Amino acid sequence: MLRLKSSYRINSILYGIGQFPVLGRFLPEGLYRMRLPKAAAAVLGAVWEVVLVFLGKALYFFTMVCGIGYLYRQADPRAVFLHILVLFTLMGSTLNNTMFDAGREQYYAILLMRMDAKRYTLLRYGYAMAKTVVGFLPFTLLLGTACGVPGWACVLAALAPAGVKTAVAALSLRCYQKTDRTLLEVGLGKVQWAVALAVLALAYGLPALGIALPVWLSEAAMAGMVAGGVCAVPYLARFGMYREMYQYLISKNMHQLDRAKEASRSYDRNTISADLSITSRKKGFEFLNELFVRRHRKILWRASLRITVVCLVAVGAALIAVLVSRNAAAAASRILTQSLPYSVFIIYVLHRGSGFTRALFMNCDHSLLTYSFYKQPDMVLRLFTIRLREIVRINLPPALVLGMGLPAILCASDGTFRAAESALILVSLVGLSIFFSVHYLTLYYLLQPYNAGTEMKSSVYQLALSGTYLVCFFIMRLRVPTLVFGLGCILFCTLYCAAACVLVYRLAPRTFRLRN
Repeated sequence: MLRLKSSYRINSILYGIGQFPVLGRFLPEGLYRMRLPKAAAAVLGAVWEVVLVFLGKALYFFTMVCGIGYLYRQADPRAVFLHILVLFTLMGSTLNNTMFDAGREQYYAILLMRMDAKRYTLLRYGYAMAKTVVGFLPFTLLLGTACGVPGWACVLAALAPAGVKTAVAALSLRCYQKTDRTLLEVGLGKVQWAVALAVLALAYGLPALGIALPVWLSEAAMAGMVAGGVCAVPYLARFGMYREMYQYLISKNMHQLDRAKEASRSYDRNTISADLSITSRKKGFEFLNELFVRRHRKILWRASLRITVVCLVAVGAALIAVLVSRNAAAAASRILTQSLPYSVFIIYVLHRGSGFTRALFMNCDHSLLTYSFYKQPDMVLRLFTIRLREIVRINLPPALVLGMGLPAILCASDGTFRAAESALILVSLVGLSIFFSVHYLTLYYLLQPYNAGTEMKSSVYQLALSGTYLVCFFIMRLRVPTLVFGLGCILFCTLYCAAACVLVYRLAPRTFRLRN
């Protein structure tokens, strides 16, 4: 099992390295047969495996458990910590149970390579549960003791997720044995979503009201989870229908993926206007762009307009709250003068850049990239600037609403109009919107991630999107004055846009192509 997992990871790393725009040209064709690159990829994969064990748990604890739990200062921190942890552990037992993963790895191992399904499943699941305990233990000890939780309870909190997941897995296997259906089907159903939302409301809603599970009850619940997991292990070892179960799950998963792809294609077809009277008086690429925008108006503009309306409602509600409540006014003044870095993450979430580039490829570039004239440097840069203008126009309305609404809230909160600060907020938010437009379009031109079958095949592109999210998330944690952050933001956006245009002109003629 570990050898298969390691081989899969090594090949994925080598393939990903080969996708880099510049580096990939210097790699030999027999890279997969060379020992040194494979050894380096194995070391990199092992390091990445260790990082993943702790990175996900760190984000989980510092944001969802302790990050939000820190807001409930009126309640006992020990009770709040255990309250949130116990409820999230219960929720994770169904939403994040790797026993019933039915992906490519399981398809290769069980169906193609005909590995012993029971041995493979038990080894893989035991390895996953061991990683869960090892990843949880440092954070439960560190953060739990900081909240006043005794050490033995912190150890119990690290063991509880593995215990309850094992118990739920055994119940689901028992259900499959009786009914040919598992309790935890592939994907999230309506019942699971409803339960998850209810648990989420209890986890965060009760502490906000000053209510939390008693410490003794949380400790007893965690002990019960561990005991349930121990009792479930013999049943997992006795269960003899793993191969049949995975055949069922893999088949169902593939069917769901096919249905999802067909639904996506159907949605795209229905949102593209078939009106043959739509035309343009412009010439060349301007004609092509205007025709594309008019026929795909629903795809391109609908989300932006809805987000703009939501922003207007949110700004209006905030203005009313500030005018009615002095406490809200004081809080708004404090937040808006010190927390402009939050705007980076907000604009990132609101921006529709990835949807715009996807629509470009699916409905335009997918066909035109087969022509050589379309990839000439002058043509690439000209079309890039036209599309950049369009993506900026589409994503600008929400930024303008927030850019004018936040200064209005700030003015209403303390009764003074700060012209310089208001202008800086407006320019910063507009600049951020333009930056993300440039960023998404540049990534699309330099890393063009789709193949002729409209499937995303670039791991580097996905890595770049993940890196964008992480950078925006960590910038949100900064606490700097509005003036300093605003000026720095404007300067960075200007330099980035200039550098992006140069890179697109020099590299896009070689990188903007259909993938194999």
